[in-house]
Amino acid sequence: MTTRSAPLTALSTDPTGETSGLGLPPGSLVTRTSDGPRHEPLLWVSDGAATPGTWARYRSALDAVGFRIVLLQDESGIEEWWDGGLDPGLVSDPGDHRAEDVLRGLWESAVADVEAHQDEEDAAEAIAPFTGRRPGLAPAGGVPADPDATAADVSDGLIGAWLESPRLALVPVGRAADLPAAIGWSGPVGHESDVSRLCAVLRSWEERFGARVVALSHARLDLSVAAPPRTPDEALAVAAEHFAFCPDNVLQGYDSLRLYAEQALPGNAHWTFWWD
Repeated sequence: MTTRSAPLTALSTDPTGETSGLGLPPGSLVTRTSDGPRHEPLLWVSDGAATPGTWARYRSALDAVGFRIVLLQDESGIEEWWDGGLDPGLVSDPGDHRAEDVLRGLWESAVADVEAHQDEEDAAEAIAPFTGRRPGLAPAGGVPADPDATAADVSDGLIGAWLESPRLALVPVGRAADLPAAIGWSGPVGHESDVSRLCAVLRSWEERFGARVVALSHARLDLSVAAPPRTPDEALAVAAEHFAFCPDNVLQGYDSLRLYAEQALPGNAHWTFWWD
């Protein structure tokens, strides 16, 4: 999978994007070296921390130029994970995968892992009311709020609260769901080695629930959701998809799919995932 690097190349000679009307804060390009032309620009990252209002301030102009916004969290005080730790050459194309097929395979693997580490009764309770066979895709959410406005609101809530001093990053990619693959993000590598397969699921969530990728860290993904499930019953099928997508998210925080569906999902415009 390759990114469209022309907008980034322009920033190498016009670092604040003044000629494109962007008025960006000081920042720098992150390059890729392991695949493709050496020093091909991969993304732009601000030198300083993003502030509330950043998403809304830049979104329209950046969309026109061909960028997608994402917040990058520097968890450990170093930048190694985004400066030398990103490799798009290691992933496929999200369009090569079907969300339902990806979720089916991940569900079966996650259920097998639960059954291997818990007794039969506890394993059954963990994934109840489902059995080892994964349900189909959850129905689409109701009438969504504006997905971009929701993304702006969620990103503002993340800055300084869930994420401490995140950086603004710009990625030349057509849709937000493809952003992790476009930069070769490896956060879920212990669960899924090809992040493009997870991006196929993100595409489906984008279409069904108005989801947008708003933040990435070394092993964490934050989404805004314009049309989340509204009731625990609606949330159950979504919870099953989350369990397949990121089992740690469910079992290390809620013990069971049912609790996760009841407590974490109804009406929640912010979905977060982390891989241990």
